[in-house]
Amino acid sequence: MTRRTVANTEERAGAETTSASRCVPLSIATICRRLRREYGPVTPWEVLPPLDELIATILSQNTSDPNSDAAFAALRRQFPTWEAVRKAPLARIVRAIRAGGLARQKAPRIRGVLNTIHRQRGELSLDFLHDLSDDEALAYLRRFAGVGPKTAACVLLFACGKPVLPVDTHVYRVSRRLGLIGARINAEKAHVELARLVPAAKVLEFHIQLIRHGRRVCTALKPRCTDCVLLDGCPEGQRRVASPS
Repeated sequence: MTRRTVANTEERAGAETTSASRCVPLSIATICRRLRREYGPVTPWEVLPPLDELIATILSQNTSDPNSDAAFAALRRQFPTWEAVRKAPLARIVRAIRAGGLARQKAPRIRGVLNTIHRQRGELSLDFLHDLSDDEALAYLRRFAGVGPKTAACVLLFACGKPVLPVDTHVYRVSRRLGLIGARINAEKAHVELARLVPAAKVLEFHIQLIRHGRRVCTALKPRCTDCVLLDGCPEGQRRVASPS
């Protein structure tokens, strides 16, 4: 390494340190307020029964919203009840949900969920989750194969109105860049860490607004840091602005 290279490296490091030192962490309330001004409020939507939400969320795994919505709609068109899905040949379920992708993986998961609920409860309903504590409901859902912390949290937040935060790829990425969670925290542990930080009253808004921000500005490959309303509180953004690649 030449003397000039060393000097350049030290100069860049000094700029990053100075930039990072000006970065003041943002509160959850401030993050939500700024993103609300940028993208608008979180508006109500149709609330599905918990079992419907669970099936819909399984279908949404590793695919886009339009594809998973199409798969769920096709499943409901072809089978009048969840009992009909439970008794159907696996190949029929696969064909019904093909639009959502990974149909051969998701079909047995869905039928497995339905069989387990029927065996345990004698009926195909998850409405009893409303009466459980957040931890009890999470633990119940996590017992199903293919149901991780994000899927379980989606069911509890969207169908049951429980303040349980789903950490999807956008929430995870934006939270790491803002310094809300450590760089070495994996997605599963992020659910625990962020649950401690986000007040119950802000869980839904935080989840939705970070997804909006992650899709429009704080994207995975080329984040538009200079357009970000959270830049003054984002260590990652300030480093990128100080040292553009």
